[in-house]
Amino acid sequence: MSNTPNYEVPAEMRDFAEKSVDQARKAFDSFIGAARRTAETVQGSTDLARSNATSISSRGFEYAEQNVNAAFDLAQKLVRARDVQEAMQHQAEFVRAQFAAIQAQAKEFGGLAQSAFQQSAENAKSAMQQGAAEARQAYEQGVETARENANDAQKATS
Repeated sequence: MSNTPNYEVPAEMRDFAEKSVDQARKAFDSFIGAARRTAETVQGSTDLARSNATSISSRGFEYAEQNVNAAFDLAQKLVRARDVQEAMQHQAEFVRAQFAAIQAQAKEFGGLAQSAFQQSAENAKSAMQQGAAEARQAYEQGVETARENANDAQKATS
């Protein structure tokens, strides 16, 4: 039989070790929670960007459809024109109307794009600031836990 010495770990050391593990777990959970919240916020930002891109794309198709329909309406009017003067009148009306329509479409499209860009930028900035603040807080909590553990270890070994 082997005679292994029976060393008992002092209660203070066991308490210290248990406290250290609990504190480390809390710091890790805080850090992971901050990382998850940041990831969720970023996901929300990408969902918003995707939604904005879909809206802009859809509006672009609507503009194209309006413009093509206007061209078909012009073609139908030209076919029915009785003389060159009437055809020229329809052509002039079409040019005026399309010029105004394209200006309005460009203005609206620019506003949509600018709004989408601003929303995405604001969301991304907010997500990064929040994530950085939470990560900083988790880091500081971890540093403080490490200091407490070092102090407790020093007291336990004294």
